[in-house]
Amino acid sequence: MRKLSLFFLLCLSLFSLQALRAQVRYGYLHYDSLLVAMPEYIQAVDGLMGLKVQYEAEAEYNEMSFKRLFAEFLQGQKDFPQNIMLKRQRDLQDAMERSIAYRHEADSLLRVAEVEVMRPVREKLDEAILRVGRARGYIFIVNLDNGSIPFLNDDVCEDATPYVQELLQ
Repeated sequence: MRKLSLFFLLCLSLFSLQALRAQVRYGYLHYDSLLVAMPEYIQAVDGLMGLKVQYEAEAEYNEMSFKRLFAEFLQGQKDFPQNIMLKRQRDLQDAMERSIAYRHEADSLLRVAEVEVMRPVREKLDEAILRVGRARGYIFIVNLDNGSIPFLNDDVCEDATPYVQELLQ
């Protein structure tokens, strides 16, 4: 009798696991592909490119100013007294340092602007993924972009991309 009870519990456990396995579902998608397909993403990138062009134009202006100062320095260096020569060298050094500092600052500002501009776009995509996950009864949704998941069992997963795309339209 004890063996029969143990067998019955084992069978019940196996059936429970099978039922649980049939209910366990998850989705998968490529986050970056969904992101770059969004119209908001394209608008954000266009805005960032405009900002980048403005920063680049200012950097070019600084570079041209430095080149002009350097050309003037080269033309007059043999005629300058020692103290003027030293002052012009300091001016060149300052101009070069300002130009380099501006490039670093512009790069930093562009990185911050990219994060800020992309935040609402990513939030919209994240919200769509969350809604699809809940509506489809997924336990989780896997992002396949980094290639760290070499196998997905098609019995318990499905591509969530079309459902997310539908919400984003």
